[in-house]
This record gives sequence, structure tokens and C-alpha cells, in this order.
Amino acid sequence: MTEDVVTLGGNIELSGFRDFDGGSQIILKKIIGNYAKRYSELCNKFELLKIQLKKIHEREKSEKYEIHGMILDNGKHFNASTSDLNLFFALDRVLKKLENEIGGK
Repeated sequence: MTEDVVTLGGNIELSGFRDFDGGSQIILKKIIGNYAKRYSELCNKFELLKIQLKKIHEREKSEKYEIHGMILDNGKHFNASTSDLNLFFALDRVLKKLENEIGGK
């Protein structure tokens, strides 16, 4: 099974996000774009931000989201992951963890 990968701005790869409506996708891309801008300022050489989303424990009107994030900065990898019932909270948490990893290098 191949996942749909969406590329944003050349150095951002998203997988697992295609199933969301247009409004949600706009919000997701805005959140990711804001963090990516911060990463480019914090990193020595920001090469790639990769975010993978998986739906776990999917039930009617209730889903749990698992998100894995990875940054490639001048050949060095930084990773973070989390899961939450709220997609936006989970995404924000992973991106904050990545920011802390970069800041604490």
C-alpha cells in the first residue's frame, strides 16, 4: 500500500492527510507552514520536514490520530511523535517537540 505524499514548498512532505476536507487542509497547511518558517530560522541548513499521519482506533464520530514528524537539518535527523483525539492538537504537539529538539541541539 502506497501512501499519498503531498509536497509543500519543496522541503515539506505530508503523508496521510488527503482524506480531510478543504477547510481542514488549509488550517493544517497553515500550521505546518508557520512552524516550517521557524525551523528554517533555527536550523543550520533546513533540508526537510516530513510529517506522517495515521488514524488509529477509528470509530464512528471518534478517531485517534498518530503523528510522526522528522526534520533533516544539515544531515542530522530530529524525530518526534504523539497521538491525540484532536488532529490539530496532535499536529501542534509534534511540531513543538521538533522545535524543542532543534533548539536544544
